[in-house]
Amino acid sequence: MEKGSILAQLSWGLAHFFSTSQAKYAHMMSPRTQGLVMDKATLKSRLNSFTVETPSWGLANSGTRFGTFRQPWAAKSLDEKLADAGQVQKFTGICPRVALHIPWDMSDNWGSVQAMAKANGVQIGAINPNVFQDEVYQFGSICNTDAAVRQKAIAHHIECIEIAKATGSNAISLWYADGTNYPGQANMRARKQRMYESLKAVYAKLPPGMKMLVEYKCFEPAFYHTDIQDWGSSLLLCQKLGPQAQVLVDTGHHLPGCNIEHIVAILLDEGRLGGFHFNDRKYADDDLTVGAINPYQLFLIFCELIAGEEDPSQVVSQCAKACAYMFDQCPNHKPTIESVIQSAVCVQETWAKALLVDRAALKKSQDIHDLTMCEEILKDAYNTDVRPILAEWRQERGIDPNPMAAFRRSGYLKKVAEERIKKRAGQGGATGAFG
Repeated sequence: MEKGSILAQLSWGLAHFFSTSQAKYAHMMSPRTQGLVMDKATLKSRLNSFTVETPSWGLANSGTRFGTFRQPWAAKSLDEKLADAGQVQKFTGICPRVALHIPWDMSDNWGSVQAMAKANGVQIGAINPNVFQDEVYQFGSICNTDAAVRQKAIAHHIECIEIAKATGSNAISLWYADGTNYPGQANMRARKQRMYESLKAVYAKLPPGMKMLVEYKCFEPAFYHTDIQDWGSSLLLCQKLGPQAQVLVDTGHHLPGCNIEHIVAILLDEGRLGGFHFNDRKYADDDLTVGAINPYQLFLIFCELIAGEEDPSQVVSQCAKACAYMFDQCPNHKPTIESVIQSAVCVQETWAKALLVDRAALKKSQDIHDLTMCEEILKDAYNTDVRPILAEWRQERGIDPNPMAAFRRSGYLKKVAEERIKKRAGQGGATGAFG
């Protein structure tokens, strides 16, 4: 067939498609062209249920293995972290809980910690055991060949369960540095078995209603193999342990290019998505503020989570609605509280956009394999300016419509910087990360 003939047929085909399909696809026009697919009252109601935990360690100094650049206002003590977390909640309205890391946030009076949190307008969230910092964990914690080391790690997990009970928390959040750096260093199957036996002992101590969130990470600090390296290994472990064990997804804990929204969809379908750690990255586990690099990926993840909430399957919908959200980021060069406020505004805006996806139109387009319209429906929701309705939502709650500007006007950073410099005058400081 001659080139001119092919072009002529293609031209006719395109003209025919557009002339006959305008009415057919009119019902699929998007939120920006026909108004919101969800009325304001419903949208605001859905926004009410969306909350994210602030990590206590995200309010402290952070850094890399090369060192830490300290911020004069950065929190060190638990009371300072709770005060700063209270500011995040005050100016955003979506961060009512604070996740703790033990022993960094250890206390001998958890009743007073609860009272202190309440005084700052927040509650205690997930409790995170630390079994990667002590010298004894150099070759692993719950996977270690030494039974005494494994028992030490198990005891610390159980201690954290007791802390969760004492603070009203409903979750312990587990991440492990366990792994190896060189081929032949260890028997990987034996390590897997020791991990299961250790966590089985921990799981047996969970009270009814408390979640065990099991996080995975593809590499770092182990560079040859990591004992819980991906969502599949975490899922298998959780399925063996029982229904209170669920997978925790961290956006930075995947190899570049990984389709995280697909992982979310699979875990929802299995009823095993328990939690999510939000951050952003360019290369690996960079722990940048949310939306700094790839906000569209976050939108696609939220699309799956919201679709899960609306799924007719009770297993899927209950799993999506119960998913625990938390930031896990290290500000490094950004002011601590501002970085969390910035992330909070980003996730709320992105969640609102994902709520505006016209799912009925998307389903029709999917059914007829209209790939162009499928993508346009998503992009149209993503490109919707939700800031005005979020400003309304905040004002209705007595919150300034512009959280960052309001926080900066408050002068809080300057005030606490002066107070904390005086408090720490003459004190020495660590040189590593989180010092």
